[in-house]
Amino acid sequence: MHKLAVTALGGNALLRENEKGTIEEQEKNAVETIENLIFLIREGYDLVITHGNGPQVGNILMRNDAGEQVYDIAPMPLDICVADSQGGIGFMLERMLRNVLNEHGIRKNVVTLVNMVVVDPHDPAFANPVKGVGKIYPCEEARKLEQEKKWIFKPSGKSIGGFRRVVPSPLPLEIMNKKVIESLARAGNIVIAAGGGGIPVYFDQQHKLRTVEAVIDKDMASSLLASQIGADELYILTDVPFIYKDFGKPTQEKLEVLDYADALNYLKAGTFGEGSMAPKIRACLQFIEKGGSKSVITEAGKLEDKRFGSKITMHYD
Repeated sequence: MHKLAVTALGGNALLRENEKGTIEEQEKNAVETIENLIFLIREGYDLVITHGNGPQVGNILMRNDAGEQVYDIAPMPLDICVADSQGGIGFMLERMLRNVLNEHGIRKNVVTLVNMVVVDPHDPAFANPVKGVGKIYPCEEARKLEQEKKWIFKPSGKSIGGFRRVVPSPLPLEIMNKKVIESLARAGNIVIAAGGGGIPVYFDQQHKLRTVEAVIDKDMASSLLASQIGADELYILTDVPFIYKDFGKPTQEKLEVLDYADALNYLKAGTFGEGSMAPKIRACLQFIEKGGSKSVITEAGKLEDKRFGSKITMHYD
């Protein structure tokens, strides 16, 4: 049986800093990112791909906002916007991946799934929304929207005097259609799933699916997906080639190999930034804890180069 890997693409897979986000830019970025996955396919891995959606879902929310204000178009809730981003990004990745596979002479099917992910409606995150979504509003407009839409705003770190809507980020509990994803991947198909962390849903007392205004961390969802489909390895692709201790400080040190205990101790000591590397480490540890053999955090362009990438396993070799 082939090894099964889940590869989580970072937010820069399609949209990069200082880019406008045209379709040409996003397609070019997608091809560059996907080229790095050919190595795993040639190594014989079955592959599931997940991806972020932060910039894209933010743009969708701004289109929502403009449509309501300019054309009186009824705005869609956050869950529909996340689903919208899953479909759009998944389509783009699938099309570019099919083209890249063809150029490399690799015959494989590629399938994109729009995924719901079950969360607990009583998750403590709902009492403390922290995940910024959408545009930055001036104070007066933010206060108006708080009253009209019951949104919650917090000061934006990117704009003095600006406020951004924040929503909860609950932990994912179950990836819906996980058996379908596993079956497709084990049959040799490349599956794109759980985009943007998935669409958060829960079951009510009548066992009906309900939605919530929230977003799920992409890396935590990827970790859960990897565990629930019995993946052997989890790769989190980001914009740095290693995990670093004291990143950006004079004491910065790259950590190439970590076991579970050491990584957990570093995490507890606050060694990694909560807005950057800490959630990725947490996702890796969750995967290892649930039986995964290896997690790797690396830069997308360095995936094939064995000199790069930080590896986390349960024990040192």
